[in-house]
Amino acid sequence: MTDTGKRSRGRQSAWVAAGALALGLAGLAGGAKAADRNLVMYCGVDEAWCRAMATTYQKQTGVNVDMTRMSAGEIYARLRAEKANPQADIWWGGTGDPHLQAAEEGLTEEYKSAVLPNLRDWAQKQAERSKYRTVGIYLGALGYGYNEEDLKQRNLKAPECWADLIKPEFEGEVEMADPNSSGTAWTALATMVQLMGEDKAIDYFKQLNKNIAEYTKAGAAPALAVGKGETLVGIAFQHDVINAAKQNTAVKVVSPCEGTGYEIGSMSIVKGAKHLDEAQKYYDWALSVDAQKLAAPNGSYQIPSNKDTPVPPEAPDLSKIKLIDYDFAKYGSSEVRKKLLKRFSDEVRNGG
Repeated sequence: MTDTGKRSRGRQSAWVAAGALALGLAGLAGGAKAADRNLVMYCGVDEAWCRAMATTYQKQTGVNVDMTRMSAGEIYARLRAEKANPQADIWWGGTGDPHLQAAEEGLTEEYKSAVLPNLRDWAQKQAERSKYRTVGIYLGALGYGYNEEDLKQRNLKAPECWADLIKPEFEGEVEMADPNSSGTAWTALATMVQLMGEDKAIDYFKQLNKNIAEYTKAGAAPALAVGKGETLVGIAFQHDVINAAKQNTAVKVVSPCEGTGYEIGSMSIVKGAKHLDEAQKYYDWALSVDAQKLAAPNGSYQIPSNKDTPVPPEAPDLSKIKLIDYDFAKYGSSEVRKKLLKRFSDEVRNGG
């Protein structure tokens, strides 16, 4: 072989080696990119359900889910604080009113999922009223629970109405969350205003305040406290009381006689999400039947929003509950929220 031929073959070998190296580096880069698929989720439901959603999605998709559990009011406050530099991609779960308030303030992104037509009417209406910046994922009725055994030991009559909870015999025996941090407690505050009018509702909470043993951060905590025998009565969503009753049969669920409000638990994509594509994929998945079926095995018994998702047999029977015509537009307003929370803090908690 001539020297020229050797040089030519040498150059070709170098080109092949260089090409192989380039392809290898590209493959490594692609693999790194796939491995770097991330989703940051703020989760507003019970811890067990939060974990199940995050771990199942991560297992099915390979996306790394960084999940933080907080109450709905806390998440809303966090999004406001992080507006200039959003840290989360998706807000999944928690009462719908703070989701609507976040939508009104431009803290969340518009997104119309292809799964939307498969949802129940109330879930679709939640999307419509927010201009598609949030969507309903479950429905839960407000109420309270009590410990029947403790009640009998104290020779007390079982409470049936909201009015019963302000009776002197329940002094220091009632727990509820703080509406400043909890979506559950915000729903309770908004429910009383709609049942009684604003001034009478504030007066009711002033009287109830005398009977409150503790204001918790999380809305489900009072139900858990009843289940553990730590308090006699806990104001919470009925599905949380049902979960406590499965652990302790002495726990009984009450749908108050005057009527009660309800939540449309919701999901929103954070405005300025750093992983927008992953957030949209999770959003679609979370509305699917398979995703929504994760609720009941993890102690959450709400009404799921996808029409094809089986309703857990433990879920409250809405046909037997006197639900008010809850005004989600009004009580999902930032202005109304600010006003009512100020009155609650000034006149109820601080005894103004």
